[in-house]
Amino acid sequence: MTQVKERATILIVDDAPANVLLLGSGLMAEYDVIVATSGEEAIALASALKRPDLMLLDILMPGMDGFEVCRRLKQDPWTEDIPIIFITAQDSVDDETRGLELGAVDYITKPLSMPIVQARVRTHIELKRHRDLLVSLTMLDGLTGIDNRRSFDDGFDKAWRRAAREKTPTSLVLADIDHFKAYNDRYGHLAGDDCLRRVAGALKSSIRRPGDILARYGGEEFVCVLPTTPLPGGLIVGEAMRTAVEALRLPHEASTASAFVTISAGVATCIPHPGGSALAFIESADRALYAAKRVSRNTVVGVSHDNGAPETNPPYVAQQQ
Repeated sequence: MTQVKERATILIVDDAPANVLLLGSGLMAEYDVIVATSGEEAIALASALKRPDLMLLDILMPGMDGFEVCRRLKQDPWTEDIPIIFITAQDSVDDETRGLELGAVDYITKPLSMPIVQARVRTHIELKRHRDLLVSLTMLDGLTGIDNRRSFDDGFDKAWRRAAREKTPTSLVLADIDHFKAYNDRYGHLAGDDCLRRVAGALKSSIRRPGDILARYGGEEFVCVLPTTPLPGGLIVGEAMRTAVEALRLPHEASTASAFVTISAGVATCIPHPGGSALAFIESADRALYAAKRVSRNTVVGVSHDNGAPETNPPYVAQQQ
């Protein structure tokens, strides 16, 4: 889910040191400033797990020009929402029109006036914050306060496509509260709602990186997407989630797994490719979850999922209580 940050990050892209110095010195008091001196470096920084909030992009650069940088960023679902302001000596109507048609939000011509740059940047940062806030309100689960299923679907799709492009491993953790129906029957639905909120808080405390996604998947199920994470790392997070919930020490007298509320979790890991099935990957995590429930509950089970093909390795039990 999109996060509204206290201090925005500005990415300045220009191969001229004098321009970088002028822009950086004029903006660093108000924003975190990072710099790229080529199109390739700009794309790499924009594609990082912590994306910039706004990009100031020069058009005329050796190698990949600003127009091509903008085009590539707008084609990538991970970076398409980053606002781009072109800064250039080119002031023709055709150039400005081309930049705006590619998806830029503004166009500032050189020589630069820092008061104008600062005012434009401030305006677009505020617009982005308002947009991020509106998006976040539609992406939150009303009961638990974490991401909802819609947010997961959007975030997982972006993470899957990015991992397929970069050929990096992605792990998925599906977690389910053990014997939750029995909990509701024993303690009532109001207590069940409070249990869901507290479990969500415990799971959230187990997620450390800004690019990781935790969402309520439905009912008493939760899901976590872990980009650039191989199976051992996914199992570590799954186990951290299990122990965080167990540490709540919420009484559950109707459970056969423990005297307290616990979760079972399934972890699946793969390196996606463009022709692989994201749905099959989710189903692998789901099968690992049910394997954990068959083992004894309060357990984490992991599987390697080979690019959408059925898993060939038996489930690995990470923890069993």
